[in-house]
Amino acid sequence: MSSRQAPVRSPSPDGLRHLVHDWRDALLAVIAGLAAMAVTAALGLWAAGAGDLPGGAFPRVTAAVVVMAAGGDVELSGGAGALAESDAEVTAMPLSVSLAGALALGTAFLRPLRHRAVASARELLARVARTTVLWLAALAGLAGLARHTFTDLLPADSPADVIGDLLGDLLDASPTLGFRTDIGPTLLYGLLWVLGVLAMSLLVSRRAPLPARLVRFQEPVRPAAFAMLVLLLAYVVVGVVAGLVVAATRGHTSDTFAVLLLGLPNLVWLALGIGIGGSWEGRVEGPFGLPMPHLLDQVLRGPENATLDVRSLAEHDARAWWLVPVAAVLLLAAAFLMTARSPARTRLWQQAVHFGVAFALTMLVIAPLTRLHARFGLSLLGFFEVDALSGQVLLRPHLWAAVGLALLWGLVAGFLGGLLASRVRRRGEVTDEAAGAR
Repeated sequence: MSSRQAPVRSPSPDGLRHLVHDWRDALLAVIAGLAAMAVTAALGLWAAGAGDLPGGAFPRVTAAVVVMAAGGDVELSGGAGALAESDAEVTAMPLSVSLAGALALGTAFLRPLRHRAVASARELLARVARTTVLWLAALAGLAGLARHTFTDLLPADSPADVIGDLLGDLLDASPTLGFRTDIGPTLLYGLLWVLGVLAMSLLVSRRAPLPARLVRFQEPVRPAAFAMLVLLLAYVVVGVVAGLVVAATRGHTSDTFAVLLLGLPNLVWLALGIGIGGSWEGRVEGPFGLPMPHLLDQVLRGPENATLDVRSLAEHDARAWWLVPVAAVLLLAAAFLMTARSPARTRLWQQAVHFGVAFALTMLVIAPLTRLHARFGLSLLGFFEVDALSGQVLLRPHLWAAVGLALLWGLVAGFLGGLLASRVRRRGEVTDEAAGAR
């Protein structure tokens, strides 16, 4: 009795070609996303004056900003000799860098799928998996580069510099500050970031293929998701225009461009939340301040937490009330766009619900991204705090109140946008002339 072994099948040339092609597409998408983030971060840091950092720190600081923009975790560590201790931490996300990377990564990811009508779930998951693996590998490499220690922290001829010199001369306690990435949280948050970007890319694109079972969900989801993307980008465009006007009329060009290239969405999406009635809580104390408009610093500076909303802003500058009509107009325009892209059979109340839920979910995502916490402290002998070298910046949203307000504004804007778009010919609508011809 003889046994036969099944022949081992080797991959066909066509299969290998497709596999190499798919990995190449994923690699190009990752390179596009990281390149956009690195260029944006480098330009922003250069505008902020980081190009003159000593010890060749500029590439490492750029890598740290990219890691933070991709959701990574950067840890700060400090030292001040044997008799003094320094303590520092920062929690922030440079959303200009994040947005540039997300747009580039999402566009490059969708490009190979632009001529497809339907794709299997297995194929889409495989594409997402390849892109995610390469993204996390690249992020791990950047995390290894993003580490440095600074020994000269204080500007010359400042009161803090005098104290720093005194510590260095008498106590051998010159303050230092270093940063490094925590690889575990960096890869975890980086995974969530890239999966979120790829999922949103599939949601907002009208032409991106979906599995056959999910095609029926694209009608209520994709128009609303696209409208939210347009709304957020519209706020960014308004912020760019305002920043250019400020740079041209009031000076401080470098500082303005640094804010535009590093944290513009942090500001304009904060303005969106405040414009609909949302509020943030924060505090600015010490020699450090917010890298943002002076108006925010005026509201938040003090020994106790202050509420940041349209009323507190208007107490210092009455033009803050313009945030409310700007939010109303842009929300109405986004609702009109959603209705125009939706099938004609969608009822008015459904348009309102779709837009309200979409806006509430959007606020649930962007409000936490505007959170900011930075702290640096120096103490002698463990308990004498040196005020000139200590400071804190805190900004956090009242999240669920903002989400509830977004739902209400979204329902109203969706209803009104549907009414305005009722005269516009929409997808799936049959006119009387076309019906008579049939």
